[in-house]
Amino acid sequence: MTDTTLTRRSLLGTAAGAAAFAALPRAAFAKELLRMSTLGPGTSPNLVMTTFANIVNGALPDYEIQLNATGAATRHVLEVAMGRSDFCMSSPAIHALMRNKAAMYAKIDEAPELVKKLRTMLNFPMGVYHIAVYGASGITSMDQIKGKRVFLGPPGGAAYATMQRLFKAVAGLEEGTDYEAVKLGWDAAAAAFQDGNLDVYCNPTNAPSPALTQIAVTNQIRFLGIPADKLETEAVQKLVGRPGFRAATLPAGVYGENQLNETDVTTLGVTVGIVSNENADEEMIYQMTKAFYAGVEEAGESSPWLKAVTPAAAVKDINLPLHPGALRALTELGVEIPEQARG
Repeated sequence: MTDTTLTRRSLLGTAAGAAAFAALPRAAFAKELLRMSTLGPGTSPNLVMTTFANIVNGALPDYEIQLNATGAATRHVLEVAMGRSDFCMSSPAIHALMRNKAAMYAKIDEAPELVKKLRTMLNFPMGVYHIAVYGASGITSMDQIKGKRVFLGPPGGAAYATMQRLFKAVAGLEEGTDYEAVKLGWDAAAAAFQDGNLDVYCNPTNAPSPALTQIAVTNQIRFLGIPADKLETEAVQKLVGRPGFRAATLPAGVYGENQLNETDVTTLGVTVGIVSNENADEEMIYQMTKAFYAGVEEAGESSPWLKAVTPAAAVKDINLPLHPGALRALTELGVEIPEQARG
């Protein structure tokens, strides 16, 4: 009799528990998994977007952002626009190329329509283009890279195209004819440069870059720049004047005593950002944006590089409308929203 009673109570309890479990909202027992694509380790976007994912994952228990740090941003934006990924790094330059069906988008007929499906979450300074060589190489200017092995950026990416054009504009050097463009991803290229398998390593990143700082501890390095007499030429000005680009300075000595530059280096600076699909949930984007900047403010003292990642910078150089959730969050944070960001 006792066994029967216990069995019935157990069954009733199980049934009641199952009913209660079924009544719970999905978020109560399962996180929504979201995919965010960024550049590889050693780049500023990877650092910022890893921080974004860590802050959001810790502050918002309903979501889990998983990072994908392979491939090029020019491909990632297509995946987000087509709804195959949730977030990625992009840039004002990429948006302009998509609208104009130019460069790597020249053969993608859908590019002008796909860019309309993207929305900005926030922009941030990517940093400046580092064109690094070892001191022992004897290379002191761009025209001396003729015949060398050069990493421009991942093939098909915006950095690759930018450096390809810069070497042509400054030194008249053609990729594939005057120098070899080594086809690697960001993390593999950093390792190859450390191992001495590259002569020139290009990386748009904030200074000092962790990867280059590590190299400069035990090796003399030099950064190549744009000579003053080349800066005002039409070809260089076309690069400097692109959406999100500007002439920028890489300070002498920022990498310590082993940096051989005696004066500041003139190079390219660039703004990038995080984008989502236009159909991303408004409340989710709002919560993530607010949580991120709250986390950045809290971590600012222990991570000085984060001080440049501010709500005001979220709309700098913007040429793609803000997602409504980000618009609401940034407005609440006191950001003056430019007209082109409102859509």
